[in-house]
Amino acid sequence: MEVAHKPLGDRFRGYLPVIVDIETAGFNAKKNPLLEIAAVIVEFNDNEELHITERHSCNIIPFKHSELDEAALKFNGIDPYHPFRMSIEEKEALSQIFKPVRDAIKRNECKRAILVGHNPAFDIGFLNAAIERTKIKRSPFHPFSCFDTATLGGLAYGQTVLARAVIAAGFDWDSDKAHAALYDAEQTAELFCIIVNRWKQMSSLLPG
Repeated sequence: MEVAHKPLGDRFRGYLPVIVDIETAGFNAKKNPLLEIAAVIVEFNDNEELHITERHSCNIIPFKHSELDEAALKFNGIDPYHPFRMSIEEKEALSQIFKPVRDAIKRNECKRAILVGHNPAFDIGFLNAAIERTKIKRSPFHPFSCFDTATLGGLAYGQTVLARAVIAAGFDWDSDKAHAALYDAEQTAELFCIIVNRWKQMSSLLPG
């Protein structure tokens, strides 16, 4: 873990951007389970540019009576009950993810985290459903506000597909690693950071 050089509390109206990616066994947040969750924390470096400071991820055991969509499993390539996944229960996974997020909120003098995702309505929907299901109180994340890197990628690079936006931003994309929560979260985080940092560079050149 790195120590924040300058708190982010004033940059995003008191919110700490945390990049989240979730892999699931379907598209129904009430019926289909979370299978993977990853959270990537970004903070300022010495030059007050955003960069990745922490990465956290968990594999999750499908909750009781959940429904598994075979098409979704084929798409993301996840075997929910593979013994080498080292999966944990949903509530434990959320607790493990939320702890470092809360610590980062505190050291950055923020009031809450805001989810950053690529088309994040999907991720926030599943996250909120899991929070409700596990009865976790005081989630560190804003319940509905998000930052969308599909929109930002379209603005900055003319690309809304994650892989294409990442490549347009000058990063490599490994299709074999895609649709794993941590990999997608890391790539989304790199995209978010470079766009925010690029905006800072551009705005410094504006008159006044």
